[in-house]
Amino acid sequence: MAKLTIEFDTVEEAEDIQNALDGWKWKHCVREIDEELRNTIKYDENLPTNVANAYASLRDKIQNILSDNNLKME
Repeated sequence: MAKLTIEFDTVEEAEDIQNALDGWKWKHCVREIDEELRNTIKYDENLPTNVANAYASLRDKIQNILSDNNLKME
């Protein structure tokens, strides 16, 4: 099993520590937002076309931001 050690030098770096530990939570939240948009587009028969297009555009934007930062939602 692989091990990873993250070291920070000062107590002031506590926010950096928390960010390092919470990375999976951010991924989970972004994935949930994307899934909510996808499901709404796909299954909400009363969704106006302009709103569906805006949601699709937002999903594309999320994917582009992730790709630009070499991140994947899988």
